[in-house]
Amino acid sequence: MSTRRDTLLHLLRGTAGLASAGVWPAALATVPAVPQRVIFVINGTLGDKSFFDMGAAGMQAIKAKYGAGVETKVLEMGTERSRWQATLDDVADRDWDLIVACTYEMGEMVSDVADSHPDKNFVLFDGVVSYAKGANRNINSIAYKQNEAAYLAGMLAAGLIRDGVVTASQGGQLGFLGGMDIPIINDFLVGYAAGARAVTPGIRMQVAYAGNFSDAAKGKELALAQFRSGVGIGLQVAGQTGLGLLAAAKDSGKYAIGANSDQASLFLASDPALAARIVTSVLKRVDTTLLRAYALQRAGQLPLGKLEALGLAENAVGLVETGNMARLCPPALKKQIDEARLAVISGKLKVPTGFGMSSAALAQLRASLRPA
Repeated sequence: MSTRRDTLLHLLRGTAGLASAGVWPAALATVPAVPQRVIFVINGTLGDKSFFDMGAAGMQAIKAKYGAGVETKVLEMGTERSRWQATLDDVADRDWDLIVACTYEMGEMVSDVADSHPDKNFVLFDGVVSYAKGANRNINSIAYKQNEAAYLAGMLAAGLIRDGVVTASQGGQLGFLGGMDIPIINDFLVGYAAGARAVTPGIRMQVAYAGNFSDAAKGKELALAQFRSGVGIGLQVAGQTGLGLLAAAKDSGKYAIGANSDQASLFLASDPALAARIVTSVLKRVDTTLLRAYALQRAGQLPLGKLEALGLAENAVGLVETGNMARLCPPALKKQIDEARLAVISGKLKVPTGFGMSSAALAQLRASLRPA
């Protein structure tokens, strides 16, 4: 329990100063007459050092900011999908003012439960529901432009190979490990590949999907196969499964890019050798997203019945630029990445996305990346 608590406290520290950074409106500080109650239901378990832990840190940030003005709870539903619907129904039957769920897997369930509980407000982040014909008027769904942050990660990975930081003996290819072959994960892939090709047009990439987000052993097996066959640096977007890629990078003397949270910092004390292999992490600022959503809820301004898409411009995604990245990234490459970030924010650079991409186009992209 102490390890989990330390992890959440570490993530929570990263939420300081978010209002001044423009993540949510500073004016949203209205205190209700009675405490509000907000619950975060997790379709899995804490301890992934990634997506779910970041969400739990966001809940702690809500409590830290509003204190007695809010009651918070994090509910772990486990990995057995058949239990999620009943648990969500039970939660909605109780006296919660805001019910928060996450990931694409929960979209249909949240929609069903919200329809039968029109008096409750729901937030679904990293997932979407249909708003056709006025449906789901009590749901605010939040999608992340992860392709934008992955684009910068692709530039970094390809640049480190180009500039010799990742040596020829370590490997000249990129790796990609996804939890499942689904649009959200492929949005990372498409952005990552585009960023890498912006630096090195002919670079090759090995792509694998584990089929789940909870099997670190399988993730390590897949990643070791990539590292053994020429991958010098790999990106994982696979939750707990992706922790296996980080371990494989350590064992192989290669490099990794984490996902969602600052994974190098999370391992710095417990496994410094592993932390040293994580060049950066592609951030999805779930913690700040939840804090922002709750601030809007308290002020009566939560955009219910709408989908929000948050990216670099909203500081909702990004890269960890301290630590290993600051140490390993050559100044010229860092400048190149910074210029690309500003171009994306200004709209001058449009990063391709995996959403809406046909199966044929995605297959063509993968084939073009595959090592000869």
